[in-house]
Amino acid sequence: MDVDQDTPLFAIAAAAELAELHPQTLRQYDRLGLVEPTRTAGKSRRYSLRDVAQLREIARLSAEGVSLEGIRRVLSLENEVRALQQRVRELESALADALLQQPGRRVFASGVTGEVVPMRAGTRSERRDQVVVWRPWGPPPDL
Repeated sequence: MDVDQDTPLFAIAAAAELAELHPQTLRQYDRLGLVEPTRTAGKSRRYSLRDVAQLREIARLSAEGVSLEGIRRVLSLENEVRALQQRVRELESALADALLQQPGRRVFASGVTGEVVPMRAGTRSERRDQVVVWRPWGPPPDL
């Protein structure tokens, strides 16, 4: 069974034990906005695996002498980097899709039964009974 990193699983006592912190410390970090656990309908805190990892990172930075405000800034920058990396992946995917939609940019082969087999530009078909259709990158020549 796969568990999502963001699924709220742990009550405050369990999360505190996993993070090797006192539950009161977790409450303080919540009040300061360093970690924002999910709340149940009864308003009790539920921590995810990502929250526990973040609590451990806060404890590590604090032990190294970083102030709580400094920790807040580090976490903010790390979250920003993570969001930007996700956005880059989305844009790369969108760009790849857009390039495939441009006329003259698609390469494909025909299978034995006539099905279309998409291929990457510059690759050869694996089977010898396929026909590869190639289109030049530039505009079609005038005839």
